Amino acid sequence: MSLQKKATVIASSVAAVLVVIKLFVGIVSGSVSVLASAIDSILDIFVSLFNYFAIHNAEKPPSEKFNYGLGKIEALAAVIEGLIITVSGIFIMYQGIMKIIHNKPVTHLGTSLIVMIVSIVLTGGLVLFLEYVAKKTGNLVVKSDALHYKTDLLSNSAVLLSLAIVYFTKFYAIDGFFGIAIAFYIIYSAYELIKEGILILMDVALEDETVEKIVQIIESTPKVTSYHFLKTRKAGPFNFVDVHLVFNPEISLKEAHDISDQVEKRIKQIDPDKRWEVTIHLDPTDDSCLHDTDGCSEGEK
Repeated sequence: MSLQKKATVIASSVAAVLVVIKLFVGIVSGSVSVLASAIDSILDIFVSLFNYFAIHNAEKPPSEKFNYGLGKIEALAAVIEGLIITVSGIFIMYQGIMKIIHNKPVTHLGTSLIVMIVSIVLTGGLVLFLEYVAKKTGNLVVKSDALHYKTDLLSNSAVLLSLAIVYFTKFYAIDGFFGIAIAFYIIYSAYELIKEGILILMDVALEDETVEKIVQIIESTPKVTSYHFLKTRKAGPFNFVDVHLVFNPEISLKEAHDISDQVEKRIKQIDPDKRWEVTIHLDPTDDSCLHDTDGCSEGEK
């Protein structure tokens, strides 16, 4: 089992433990903050299971039906997870408003405080682990999961603070205000996640720093006179690069092919943890103007 798959299994297990504890205490105590946190943990389970499915399929090699693999399923999972986070934020906001309107008391405060402390410790450990896996693998799904649980960590801390205030002041409406504040933060944090997933689904280019390294490799390669039509995109664990390299017309096809192999090898070394698909077209002249809408001038033909 890959490291990223293990991460989703561990995340699901931690979420399941937290659901049982939070749901029981939230119902018994009547705290909207704890109950909202429990519902969020239920969503965490389904999201982590979906992420496992996404990673499992994204890691499959290209097939006859999916010639470029299923890497984009990671981006799709990130968008879906971001939307789920947003919906949970809206629900928490609604519960917070109802709490303020009805001002229902919170009971079993001592137990609720202990539960939230345990939740913060478990979630904090999980966030550190997921961030480690995301950094090591560069997996977008694990990265989104880490962000999700980081919002849980902050919301759990806010719940703990609100319970402490209620415990000492008996100002029950504060529970609702904190719930609304948590909801706004959750919705805001989901925006970047959805944005990144959509950009990948729309074939956004690789990061500027990576593209610049590719350009440096090409320009520093002997006997490559120029290049054009450099295009890049990413999909899950795959980085795609397409480029036309221009050689002197007198060069042999074998030598040009060998040089392009060297270029491909150096590009793949930019990030060995990624799976690169590099397609290089060999040109005897720079024919890029032939593909421009304005065509070529007389001197370029």
